This record gives sequence, structure tokens and C-alpha cells, in this order.
Amino acid sequence: MVVLAAGALLSACQSLIEQTYEPTVSPSSNPQIVAEVQKNDPRAQLGAREHPRIVASYGGEYRDAKTERLVARITGALTAVSENPQQSYRITILNSPAINAFALPGGYLYVTRGLLALANDASEVAAVLSHEMAHVTANHGIQRQQREEAEVIASRVVAEVLSSDLAGKQALARGKLRLAAFSRNQELQADVIGVRMLGEAGYDPYSAARFLDSMAAYSRFTSVDPEADQSLDFLSSHPNAPQRVELARRHARAFGPEGTSGDRGRDYYLAGIDGLLYGDSPQEGYVRGQTFLHGQLGIRFDVPMGFQIDNKAEAVLATGPGEIAIRFDGIGDANRRSLTDYIASGWVTGLQPDTIKPITLNGLEAATARASADRWDFDVTVIRIDDRIYRFLTAVPKGSTALETTASHLRNSFRRMTTSEIQALRPLRIRVVTVRPGETIATLASRMMGTDRKLDLFRLINAMQVSSTVRPGDKVKIISE
Repeated sequence: MVVLAAGALLSACQSLIEQTYEPTVSPSSNPQIVAEVQKNDPRAQLGAREHPRIVASYGGEYRDAKTERLVARITGALTAVSENPQQSYRITILNSPAINAFALPGGYLYVTRGLLALANDASEVAAVLSHEMAHVTANHGIQRQQREEAEVIASRVVAEVLSSDLAGKQALARGKLRLAAFSRNQELQADVIGVRMLGEAGYDPYSAARFLDSMAAYSRFTSVDPEADQSLDFLSSHPNAPQRVELARRHARAFGPEGTSGDRGRDYYLAGIDGLLYGDSPQEGYVRGQTFLHGQLGIRFDVPMGFQIDNKAEAVLATGPGEIAIRFDGIGDANRRSLTDYIASGWVTGLQPDTIKPITLNGLEAATARASADRWDFDVTVIRIDDRIYRFLTAVPKGSTALETTASHLRNSFRRMTTSEIQALRPLRIRVVTVRPGETIATLASRMMGTDRKLDLFRLINAMQVSSTVRPGDKVKIISE
């Protein structure tokens, strides 16, 4: 999807779109496209080099004409009030359930479908995109790259000259703190610019603070141990959430009290994301509660209760109480080597060779072993299906008694899926429904699929508090097939 901001031409383009089609109107013989506008822009060339890597690491592009038009509409409104109206933008919806958005130099903007699913109106997505557009117009990407390159050089010199000296370690630490502070200043500057763009584009200027609250709530929801998770206050690259929320609200007040200015664009936004793919894509398998299922590979397994599964493109990760971590992936094995030989082939650090043994799991050839490194103990389990080897790596703090019980649970639950299970497996989607008379938050939440925390997730994706209620005619999001 491509959006081109051309200053004064933008309003004319918008009026043409709204007019009735006339057969005498023909396409321009010299159309203005992003690739042409950006061809001599060194910043755009930097973004273009990184673009394929970004898209690949986030599961590819999400293609849906209705959703793409929605995001293009929001971006188009923002370009007219940006710091640099001549800046062109290329915006990509990433096929990832992660809640993320970012920018590359030269106007490359990215937003995940996971973020679109969490947002409840157009102004919230506009808040995210205006923040990222501010990074572009302020050249933060270029500044960050230059600062990082300088810091790498300084770190190398310090490490070589003062490697065994306490002063050297302190110098390295100070360098990292300077880099972190620089990034925080960039983020805060982008927040200020973004809120201004929101208000001037006619969107609700308070949506930035509102959506920051929603993202913080989602982070707490997905955390295995919310009390121990400090990610919301981690200052290496972003200011903490409370600071950003207060800053956003303070700058929004310039447009008036909350609820008195700007449009949220809720109705057309919900129409644009109705049917949006939610959670995992079919190519990467599905997470259903404590179970991972992959219909195309025909496999499934369960993690113990209390564990949180994170299905990434390169592997399935799971974390649980007591600092237990699980990694699952698969590799091709056309040579069909012995599984015990494969475990011993050098890819496992700290392997204890005398623990390698062949086993059978639910009729499948398998092998296990133990390893130990630093402060961790590991269980390694490999399973063969046809010409693929599937690998479980379970890590626990050294000496933990949970290693065998966790690894055993994984091993014993791994099996082939039945034909009926594969046929019944469908992706989850955002469905926008209208509240009917007699319906409550509880009855609506009971229709949610793909989670055992239905009420909590329903409130989360609809930005509802414990005290919130619904009325007949309201539109709300649910997750179902």
C-alpha cells in the first residue's frame, strides 16, 4: 500500500475521489508514484534496503483491500498536516499479531494487524501513525543510526584500551546510558509532534494517551507474571508509559478539554477491521489456550497450565512460572540420520553425552538428552515425522525440580493431528457485532474464542473498564472464527 503526500495537490486528489466517475477522464501519462518521487532520496534508499528484512521478520504483508483503504485514509489525513508536507510515505500492514508500529528513514511506515485489532477507532491508529511520521520528518532514524555508529566505535576503543579496567566498564555503561537517553528524547519529541498532528488533522487529540493506556493494559494481560514484568518501565529505548501518557494528555489540552474536540472515527474504523485476521496466521500455526496446533504440518502439543505461548515466525516460545522457558521448532532431515546421533552432532551447548537415549512418543521415533550451561539446566527432546525433526528445548534455573515434569508434559502431549482436527481448525478473526436487547458484557464475552480468559480479553480489545456497560445498538468487537 502506498500513500503519496503532495502538499497542495492532496486536497484536489481527495475531491476527485469523491466525484462521480466520468468516462472522458483518463489516467495521467506521468503518474506520481512513491518509487519515482523517492528515487534520488538517500534516506529512502536506506529504508528500501531494510524493507524486505522487516517484512520477512514480521510474517510478510497483510493483504486485505478494505483494511488497506482504512489505513490509507488515516495516513492521508495526517500527511496534510505533517511537519514536511512534501514527504512521501509507503505504509505496510504487517501480518503479525504483535502490537507494534515503527518507521524507517525515507517514509517507510509499518503497523501490525495486531495493533489494528487492539485499536477501537481511527483516531487511535492516527495517534500511532502520527508518532511514527514524526520520527520520519525529524530524521530520527538517521540521527539514531549515526549515534549508534559513533557509540559502537567508542565502545570498541574503550574495550580494547581499558578492557580489564573498572574505568573502562564504567565508560561503556555511560555510553549505553547516553544512547538510551537520546532515544527517549526522540520518543518524547515524536509524541509532542504526533499529538499536534492529531488535533490539526481533526482527530481526537486525546487518543494518543488513550491508546497508550490500552497498549499498557495489553502488555500486562499477556505477561505471565505482571508484577514481575518491568517491560513497561524499561528505559533503554522508550520512556515509561505513565510519563508518555501524561505528556500526551498535557499537549492534547491545547485543543480543549477531553471530549470536546476532534473526531474518533469509530464507525468507519470498525467497519474497516471487521473480519481482520486475529492472532496467528495459518502458515505459522495457531495457539488455542495452552495448545499449539499446526494444521499444515499436522502436529500439536500442550504446555503446562500457567505458561504463556508466544508463536513467532522462527520458533514457538513459551514462558512459565519459576523462570522456565520452552522453545519449539523444526528442521528438514532428508538424510534421516539417527536421532541420537543428531543430538550429539554439536548443536547443543553443554550436552551431557551419557544422558542421550532413544524413546518412542505416541508412536513416533524420538530421543532425549540433558545439558547444562551457565545457570541453566536443559532438557532436549527431538521427534521425527517423515523427513522433519521437531525439537523441544526446555530450560530451568540450575537445580530446579521442574525440569522433568515440564519436559515430560511437552513430550507426552506431542502428536499428529487427526484429519477431523485439521479440517476443524480455522483462523480467528475480529468480528464487529451490534449489541442486542438483553445482552450484557458477560454474554458477549462468552462468544469469544481462542482464549480461556474471555471476559478479560473482551474488555481489553474493547477498551472497557470493570464498571463499563453496553447498550442495545452499541458496536463491539469479539474474536471468533
